Amino acid sequence: MRLLIRAAAVAALILPAVPASAQSLTDTLIFAYRNSGLLDQNRALLRAADEDVAQAVAALGPVLNYTASLDYRSPSQTEVTATFGLAAQITLWDGGQSELAIDAAKEAVLVLREQLVGAEQEVLLAAVDAHMNVLSAREFVALREANVRVVTRELRAAEDRFEVGEITRTDVSVAEARLALTRSQITAAQGTLAAAREGYRAVTGQYPTNLTQPPAPPVPSTTLDGARGVAVISHPAIREAQRNVTLAELNVERARATRRPTLSASGVVSYTESPDIPGPFGQSIGTGGTSRSLGVELSGPLYSSGRIDSRERQSVARSEAARAGLLTTVRQIEQQVGIAFANLATTRAIVESGQRQVRAQEQAFEGIREEATLGARTTLDVLNAEQELLNARVDVVDALAQQYIAAYQLLSAQGLLTVDYLNLGIVTYDPSAYYRSVSDAPVTSSEQGAALDRVLEALGR
Repeated sequence: MRLLIRAAAVAALILPAVPASAQSLTDTLIFAYRNSGLLDQNRALLRAADEDVAQAVAALGPVLNYTASLDYRSPSQTEVTATFGLAAQITLWDGGQSELAIDAAKEAVLVLREQLVGAEQEVLLAAVDAHMNVLSAREFVALREANVRVVTRELRAAEDRFEVGEITRTDVSVAEARLALTRSQITAAQGTLAAAREGYRAVTGQYPTNLTQPPAPPVPSTTLDGARGVAVISHPAIREAQRNVTLAELNVERARATRRPTLSASGVVSYTESPDIPGPFGQSIGTGGTSRSLGVELSGPLYSSGRIDSRERQSVARSEAARAGLLTTVRQIEQQVGIAFANLATTRAIVESGQRQVRAQEQAFEGIREEATLGARTTLDVLNAEQELLNARVDVVDALAQQYIAAYQLLSAQGLLTVDYLNLGIVTYDPSAYYRSVSDAPVTSSEQGAALDRVLEALGR
């Protein structure tokens, strides 16, 4: 943490002063969170999974259907028959299949919630990367521009010395060539900055304006073992894999439950009416009436040609695969933590050594330039020293950016790169709000249905 604080202080000295309207890294993260199409996509998929719970719950409730028909017959005399009926059905017991289906749908919702957290981490890490890329590209342009000014001064000094006969025309040509090179490097740096700005817009939905160097990022773990311990508990990919194991086990129970019988009740009420038609002796004949029926049905499989057995074996195999997947995911996350931890330590060391190199190159450049005024150094020596100083400063700027990115990669590897953990101070998406509105399968006209309408209105749907 102290190293990061010192790095931030050095960056503040290197980077130019920033006006009050500047955008901080926090602003960038907020823009990315609020304007992410990936997050909107995952939220919609989560709401679709919430509806699976509602449908599974509805399977246990009664179902009421209506029928209406109108028959017209005209062989020798016209007859019109109208029929209207209502049919109700409810499952009384199905061996636990419906309850297991509800549990499985709920577990699938929890799986997608972890995927949403993973998408949030992906979006925020991309925002950090975009922010630092713009900062680095902007600083590269400033360094190249400063380099042009230095080389221009050296060219003028070389021309003055050539006029008095201290150096040859070759030294002037060397300075002119170096100036042309530095100007082309400015063009390349400006192109890199333009590309970085487009990358920033793709992540946040807008172009950057006056980005600031971020403060030291939070580092929750100072040891590799501690970082891995946090990751095993917090990383959404591991929690998703755990949920997948539970879901697979529920599906095994659902496959076994299909062997059990199902008991259902049904009732039908129908009314039929025909208009009066003339009888053989001139009288009117009308037909119509109401019929009712109520029944209970018990059904179950006797023989399925091995299909039920195959489904059970299939679900068991998928459960075993889910458990193996959990182990693989844990190992992958632990590897990612180890790599991120090593990268952070490496970038810290590079920043420190680069800062020492800059200080040494500054002294060397001043010395060589002073020696050149005394005739002990050539113009090429001065230009090479200046180029080495420029390269050292560029390396420090790049190393600082990579250090910040590595720090946030470590947070992401631990599953901590979220809006809540970073304490960005904004209202976040509540995945349970929609779930609470639909989990009991409300109808549109109910009080809960009205609450669902309010949730949808808040989502802008």
